[in-house]
Amino acid sequence: WSDWVVFSFILFCLCCVRLHYTTTLDSRDPLNGGVSFYDPIIVELLVTTILTILWSLYIIYCIYKRVETKYVSKYYEELIGLALLWLFWIIGAADASAIWGTLSFCQKYEPCRVLSALMAFAWLGWLTLTGIVVLVMLYVMVNKFWNEPFHGRFDPRLSLQMRAV
Repeated sequence: WSDWVVFSFILFCLCCVRLHYTTTLDSRDPLNGGVSFYDPIIVELLVTTILTILWSLYIIYCIYKRVETKYVSKYYEELIGLALLWLFWIIGAADASAIWGTLSFCQKYEPCRVLSALMAFAWLGWLTLTGIVVLVMLYVMVNKFWNEPFHGRFDPRLSLQMRAV
């Protein structure tokens, strides 16, 4: 989980760099004739990374503190959240790759290197998420823990019940 948070944060930073570059273009910049713009896929990746960081920190907190909440505390609920994030990640990574494809011809320019790193971390984040989903699915299916708390403590006395405000 912590690796995924790190990859998401790096991708978040790269998206911010790209957004800053495209929305503050110099009039002499050859990109888009010097007219400022933004890439919708960058915004999608930015939202995806924010959701991922929040989700991951929540899951890490619940596992570490053995917390069960009213909304998300069971394995099947975790898998639903992971499936939604998986869709966001695959759409973002695939769309970015479809738009920018191969950037080997322009690696001497910083914006091009940012896009290359952005695509790399988008796919790395998706790959990490896919690994998490597979491992959780295998664990849940083998042990039949669909409705058990994902913090791993199945004795209710060991769980801290949180009340919804």
